[in-house]
Amino acid sequence: MELFIGGHAQGKLAYVMQTHKEEALDVIEGDKEDLRKGHDGKRPVLSHFHLWFRKCLEEGSDPETKIQNWIQENPDSIIISDEIGNGIVPTEQKERDYRERLGRIQIELAKRAERVERVICGIGQRLK
Repeated sequence: MELFIGGHAQGKLAYVMQTHKEEALDVIEGDKEDLRKGHDGKRPVLSHFHLWFRKCLEEGSDPETKIQNWIQENPDSIIISDEIGNGIVPTEQKERDYRERLGRIQIELAKRAERVERVICGIGQRLK
């Protein structure tokens, strides 16, 4: 599994597509669809992980368990997520809880990942 993180609109998906251009990729838009099985031999890429995570929370499901199970089924997956929480602390408890849980699962994903990169202005910086 690989993890790519960075700020909003920093070119993360384009960077992943460029760095993996020799591979067939199956992009899952986390803001629009749920995780799926069967990628027809393509490497699964979960883009907008942070929005997928929020959607799961709003639906009352357990995104931590869902993503761990999905990674177990798709160990070659790529996850792309915005960095959340580097700004002003929100006043709403629900928003603070979302940021806390998202940050904690990103830490776990980074620990498990074979590769972790931060993308800024379309340029990747290898962290792991």
